[in-house]
Amino acid sequence: MELVDINSPGQDWQGARVLVRADLNVPLAGGRITDDTRIVASVPTLRELLRRGAAVGVCSHLGRPKGHPRPEYSLAPCATRLAQLLVRRVELLPDCVGPEVQSRVEALAPGEIVMLENVRFHAEEEANDPVFAAALAAGFTHYVNDAFGAAHRAHASTEAVAHLLPSCAGSLMAREVDAIGGLLERPHHPFVAVLGGSKVSDKLPLIQTLLERCDRVLIGGAMCFTFLAASGDAVGASLHEGPDGQQVARQLLESAVRLNCMLELPSDILVADRFANEATLQVVASDGIPDGWMGVDIGPKTAATYREVIADAGTVFWNGPMGAFEIPAFADGTRAVADAMADAPGVTVVGGGDSGAAVAQFGLVDTFTHVSTGGGAALEMMEGRVLPGVAALPHRG
Repeated sequence: MELVDINSPGQDWQGARVLVRADLNVPLAGGRITDDTRIVASVPTLRELLRRGAAVGVCSHLGRPKGHPRPEYSLAPCATRLAQLLVRRVELLPDCVGPEVQSRVEALAPGEIVMLENVRFHAEEEANDPVFAAALAAGFTHYVNDAFGAAHRAHASTEAVAHLLPSCAGSLMAREVDAIGGLLERPHHPFVAVLGGSKVSDKLPLIQTLLERCDRVLIGGAMCFTFLAASGDAVGASLHEGPDGQQVARQLLESAVRLNCMLELPSDILVADRFANEATLQVVASDGIPDGWMGVDIGPKTAATYREVIADAGTVFWNGPMGAFEIPAFADGTRAVADAMADAPGVTVVGGGDSGAAVAQFGLVDTFTHVSTGGGAALEMMEGRVLPGVAALPHRG
């Protein structure tokens, strides 16, 4: 799948007024941005459009204001940070639709950039309302979607507006679709997936798809305890799912055998007597976690095994940490996977979410082939699902 993007032949941006849907849904604490990764990721597309003589209006959602203006969800901090990154003024407009906004958009000069206020201040956004989409498009001549992280939502700013203006993908969107689509369409073998996270049932479609396509699937995180429990092993006080989740795990184990894919579980586990950095720790065999102890990370033998598998892979896809990496004492397994992928000669793709946060925390983002900005969108695309925000854009061929 190849999208028409801002750099495709025939794209003339001189004098255009471009509505750019970015993903500026960043975490805030006390009105301050705590992680600006998504804002930084939006800069190349915006900078290129401005360089080529376009005027730009950036729109995005932030949080869940539930269809009403709420000051704590204003995009003001994002406008301030974007201005710092672009080294130019980014004016925040009072709304994203309406006569005042349209008038300001129509007056934009080439090289000028403004930011529209949070599109989710209007309930019509999430309803994919065509009238709202038309109001959002008013005054603009073109539309660029660079918000891969929101591409799995059929909302007015991600889907409906793409049908109202000449449209294409931003460079980030095009790169995301190419990287993740490449895993499904043309992976280099051996193709290895490393999966963590909490619930097997939440990732059932993803795991099933990967079993059909991968040579090996390595399991870590809390979901491994559901697999272990489903196999009849003692899991102590480890977080795991009940009978329904364990039945799903058994089905996946059977699918792996049928599909000739090696689904590998940890051979040893780091366990703790409590969920705290100061906890008492021990390493035990994965089939015998003591009563009262909880698994918090894969063990060193498992980490070494996973490292060897990753080193020999042609393609590695990683989603979900191996343990509770936010606590330093429980981070070694996740760090081992991150380091192994950083050193791996093959294609390495991180599916965003917590694993993306871990890679950023370890300072390794630039060592991977691709680190997705789109958690949920990346997983849905890996499941083989059609993303509305991608489907609405023109494709090559």
